Amino acid sequence: MAVALVSVDAASPDRLDLLTSWHADWSGLRVAVLGLGVTGFAAADTLAELGANVLVLASPGPDERFDLLDVLGVPFVQADLREVPAELAAQHPEVIIVSPGFHPDHPLLNWAAAHDVPVWGDIELAWRLRDKVGAPAEWMLVTGTNGKTTTVQLTATMLAAHGSRVAPCGNIGVPVLDAIRDPQGWDVLVVELSSYQLHHLPQSGPGALAPWASLCLNVADDHLDWHGSAAAYRAAKAKVYLNTAVACVYNTADAATLTMVQEADVQDGARAIGFGLGVPGPSELGIVDGIVCDRAFLEDRFERALELTTVPHLVEAGLGAPHVIMDVLAASALARSYGVLPATIHTALEDFHLDAHRIETVAVGDGVEWVDDSKATNPHAADASLAAYESVVWLVGGLLKGVDIDELVQKHVGRLRGAIIIGVDRLALREAFARHAPDLTVFEIDPDDTGSNSSGSNGTEAVMTAAVRLAARIARAGDTVLLAPAAASMDQFESYAERGRLFNQAVHELLGR
Repeated sequence: MAVALVSVDAASPDRLDLLTSWHADWSGLRVAVLGLGVTGFAAADTLAELGANVLVLASPGPDERFDLLDVLGVPFVQADLREVPAELAAQHPEVIIVSPGFHPDHPLLNWAAAHDVPVWGDIELAWRLRDKVGAPAEWMLVTGTNGKTTTVQLTATMLAAHGSRVAPCGNIGVPVLDAIRDPQGWDVLVVELSSYQLHHLPQSGPGALAPWASLCLNVADDHLDWHGSAAAYRAAKAKVYLNTAVACVYNTADAATLTMVQEADVQDGARAIGFGLGVPGPSELGIVDGIVCDRAFLEDRFERALELTTVPHLVEAGLGAPHVIMDVLAASALARSYGVLPATIHTALEDFHLDAHRIETVAVGDGVEWVDDSKATNPHAADASLAAYESVVWLVGGLLKGVDIDELVQKHVGRLRGAIIIGVDRLALREAFARHAPDLTVFEIDPDDTGSNSSGSNGTEAVMTAAVRLAARIARAGDTVLLAPAAASMDQFESYAERGRLFNQAVHELLGR
């Protein structure tokens, strides 16, 4: 669609401060939306419905969303966004909505800063619009280096069992903007937030979130190539606790999360609620003699603890890995803050199943268990996955995102039968194994040696087929062949899901199933 260039007035910060509900007059507001992924399209669609003058800037490429923008009457520019398109300057945007993937020092964001144009993420925009349908929903925020999606799903399942109208949304895949526009309305939104989304949230003012409850599951170095430093990454995660009204939930085994709570500016009456695998203290959830219990939300001051479930029950339900039990505890804390009864939590857990590619046993053959944890996209997640098994043939590697892999290798060499290295960042892994396990059997998959390059479906299948066959050569009865890459997938695969799917496929082909 051709972009109409018009003469416009300067931006009005006062007007932006007034835009705190759906019922405000958003018509004519000049908004540039950067990116046309899931969140970018949701922002453009929402703003067009509000009558704003929207301009979408996106990288060129085939995408049905461009056709949908045409239908909506939303102009767009397909361009190399490493340079500022003339259409952006000509629009004189009053606000820019940025998709999560844009690096903080991206040229378009530098342009916005130089021209004093406010930059919002989709989460801030959704918060300003949260009262579209009746009374606004309460928000529960979930972040952390690992375990976010599982915890969001667990929390939503518990709240639904309680009878609440609840929507899991955010970084989990359903944009918050889509959730708040659902005509049925919601009682609670359980919002998964990435560090990218948190980075753009303001600490105060009309766009600052004020959630019912907030949670940071854990913090370990990740996305350092995006944030620039571990300190910046942690500072982004810490924003999750700002302005919390009822419960700030933290990990008793991760001191950084407690520090975040202690330093956060929260609402009067907000409580710090801890969770961990040990015996819980006051205002904590934990485990006593195999019983998962709550010592935080007690109606009777004489009660010592409330039983939520048991560890054997979680094991039977496929939720028995230690890091998954931590997710259960965290979700229970959020649910209990909203009044969900212990018996309801117990019932909700009975039918809960983990997503595919999360410590998923895909096959057992000749005494060897084959486990897909493709979602372990960083060392912290892979650490938890490795710790769940005694003897492992480890499929590892991909895009390391600037993090150090050395400590993870050193920690787990004692449980390794062997390792298969895949991905583009193989050198760091090769050197770590040479330092800490020089006698370990380690194979390295060079895409050129598979008979096909690494691009395209044939190449990715060949890489994974070769990795699985090499793992089978090493594995012995009693071993676990574990795909826990500790790295992102985009170097060779479309997503962690495709990486896991191809692992599943290769294993079943190997076993003749």
